[in-house]
Amino acid sequence: MTIDYLQRGEIHIRTLVISDIHGCYLQFDAMLKQIKYNPDNDKLILLGDYVDRGLYSKDVVTKVIQLAKDYGVIALKGNHDDLMVDAFRNRGDSLWINNGGIMTTQSYAGYDFLEEGFDWDEHLRMKSLILKNYPNHIDFLENLPLYYEDDKHIYVHAGINPEINDWKQQSEEDFLWIREDFYNNPTRESKTIVFGHTPTIYLHKSNNIWFGKGKHKGKIGIDGGCFHSSGQLNCLEISEDGKYKEHVIRKR
Repeated sequence: MTIDYLQRGEIHIRTLVISDIHGCYLQFDAMLKQIKYNPDNDKLILLGDYVDRGLYSKDVVTKVIQLAKDYGVIALKGNHDDLMVDAFRNRGDSLWINNGGIMTTQSYAGYDFLEEGFDWDEHLRMKSLILKNYPNHIDFLENLPLYYEDDKHIYVHAGINPEINDWKQQSEEDFLWIREDFYNNPTRESKTIVFGHTPTIYLHKSNNIWFGKGKHKGKIGIDGGCFHSSGQLNCLEISEDGKYKEHVIRKR
């Protein structure tokens, strides 16, 4: 699903970009308060990976749905969101479970779900209950767009394949999963690419936002590895005049 979400004629004082929340609801809520998010003046863009690994995936998805419905927040799909959908639609459970899906199931089923260890039949039973009680969550994640762009930036979860002439025609796998082929090679795009997916600690040995320089110019990585005990949630603020500001919520 590659929908062009370029919206002209909108006036916003700030663009605020957050990625890879991964069930870290407390940090996400704290970030919205810290940046004083105001939907009347701000455009909020979320780059995907709302679920898995953190404790409160259900709460994050609930919040993102509300933000999208009430304020038109742009929510993109991440690879973990896609893994969850695949597990519910196509029974692709193993890959999801091995990438933090157990924590997501636990957030919906209750924290005594794994009290006696993982049980496959119990997992399937919990999935059925989640699908029955939260079908809107699965539908929402399934139908999220893969990118958004404005006059100066392209926003994606993972990155842009530099070998594809028209980046909008790249595969869904590239939008959701690409890493080294994207960030290790120069971009051919005139717009700056803002992305998550790859924790910035792998890009410059810091959880802070990575602003690409040299051959990496034109790329901004914002995934601070929030779900890690030493990670943080980052927010990239882009002002009307194109200046960047970084906001951070660290794990306590």
